[in-house]
Amino acid sequence: MANPRKPFRLNVGFLINAPIGYNRDFDYFIPQYTDDDLAVTDLDGVINIGCTPQGLLVRGKFTGSTTLECVRCLSDYQQILEWEFTELYAFKEENITESGLMVPEDAQLELQALLREFALLEIPLKPICREDCKGLCTECGQNLNEKDCGHRPEIDSPFQILKELFKNQPGE
Repeated sequence: MANPRKPFRLNVGFLINAPIGYNRDFDYFIPQYTDDDLAVTDLDGVINIGCTPQGLLVRGKFTGSTTLECVRCLSDYQQILEWEFTELYAFKEENITESGLMVPEDAQLELQALLREFALLEIPLKPICREDCKGLCTECGQNLNEKDCGHRPEIDSPFQILKELFKNQPGE
């Protein structure tokens, strides 16, 4: 069972001797989850642990929301995160996978670090609050999503002179 103070530490002793193919779901809903560098609201998900001949197969599927700062307008916004993971906790050293996970002798799986790593992978490198975000004015710093300051960026193009010539043509 999950410990309320450490919800991602699971006692899986009953699964170690379970028949092959047996699995169990652990459902989660945590209104406010905070780790070192991650804060997620409405963390919702399920961890399924199944018994295989090699070890315990741990599969998780989670959703939640975190506050990020938009790289264009520097405003905070809520980003929806959705992530899944599958890892094998081996019974014996010869069954260890690339992740290097083994079932501990005390049968207490600590899944918090695993959950955190996969959640952090879902955070965009350049978070943008919305696709049509206009960003900040390069001259005065006004958030252009809130109001137009009237400044226009200078167009530095060799074809700008041609555009000016065609603008003064009648009938165009």
